[in-house]
Amino acid sequence: MTDVVLWERQLSRNTGFAFDLNKGQSVRITSQTIIDFVCFNRKNLRERFDQARTKANQRKVFLTTGDSLVSKLNNTMMTIVDDTFKEGHHDLQEGMCSRKRHELAAKGGVWEATYGRPLSEMPTHGCTENLSGVLAPYGIALEDIPSPFNIFQCMRIDPDTGIMYDTMIRPKEEAHIDFRAEMDLLVAASACPESGRGQAIRVEIYDE
Repeated sequence: MTDVVLWERQLSRNTGFAFDLNKGQSVRITSQTIIDFVCFNRKNLRERFDQARTKANQRKVFLTTGDSLVSKLNNTMMTIVDDTFKEGHHDLQEGMCSRKRHELAAKGGVWEATYGRPLSEMPTHGCTENLSGVLAPYGIALEDIPSPFNIFQCMRIDPDTGIMYDTMIRPKEEAHIDFRAEMDLLVAASACPESGRGQAIRVEIYDE
């Protein structure tokens, strides 16, 4: 990746952002907190990132340098070209948080245990609302937003039961992950509402 930064954007906690990325360009995501990340083929927005195809093609649920994000049509959309998150891994299993998901956790009496803070701090919205808001101008409906690639979310999966447990493993210092676009893309990212070390993320676009 070159040192030529075309532009950069700061993204505050619990907000979203959508942007174009041309084939061959790279995007760097820098943070200390979870980012929900999705992408679409800009020439055919029906073709979008798919968790299941990506897992099946690479036979893993945690991705790092050299791995790819794959579409529902089994095309490579992006390749991870650098990853400095050394404390944990990025998750390809968990979905998105939302106000409704938080409310269901509260109703089940597990919100505080799940999110590690008092019920009074429940956010008014989550990554679902953030991504649907920034993708709506492109005509992408909520139900057409794929389950994301969860950057800096280090899940623990019980090998016998398949039960997933979140952890608070996050980058101790700012870390980044770099993606190279393998086609012209519409990309969207959401900074998770979790309370953690990082309060914002930085998005940088690099030329070929």
